[in-house]
Amino acid sequence: MDDEHLDGDSADDGPVGPPADLTRIKGMDLVRRTLEEARGAARVQGKNVGRGRTSPAPRRVAGNSRRRWSGPGPDGRDPQLLGAATSDLARSRGWSGRVAEGSVFGRWRSVVGEQIAAHATPTSLNDGVLTVSAESTAWATQLRMVQAQLLAKIAAAVGDGVVTSLRIVGPVGPSWRKGPYRVPGRGPRDTYG
Repeated sequence: MDDEHLDGDSADDGPVGPPADLTRIKGMDLVRRTLEEARGAARVQGKNVGRGRTSPAPRRVAGNSRRRWSGPGPDGRDPQLLGAATSDLARSRGWSGRVAEGSVFGRWRSVVGEQIAAHATPTSLNDGVLTVSAESTAWATQLRMVQAQLLAKIAAAVGDGVVTSLRIVGPVGPSWRKGPYRVPGRGPRDTYG
């Protein structure tokens, strides 16, 4: 066996060097050309080009770092308002929808007004359907007539899409059930007869 063919190189392979179009370019022009090719390849892959460091800064050990002051401008370490901090927390954890649903119940009196809130209370919110319990049949009928205005007020207060429709129920009649078990009755009778 020949020593030339041990490495898998064939005899017609010459020395590997830069492409022919780069042999004429020297110095800084070669560096610029290579940088432009790298930027073009990054653009093709959809990456940001020319933005400097995109990876997070390396973490420093607490004992070795010096204290840095925030300076005259606003900084992420500056004190924040409690409402802004909690809304940022809810947004970052994906709780925004649940917080909006809870605010329907928490802000009910200010959203619908004192008069309606005195006679109707929200009881549940499932899949965008808010169930409202009225204290009398007359109030349930009245709320059904102003249902569109109530939905508009709720959407303005807590955001669109949180409450998509209202289910308004009247008062519930008395129940004579006692305990967890139930036996079918004899049917409707004259209870108060």
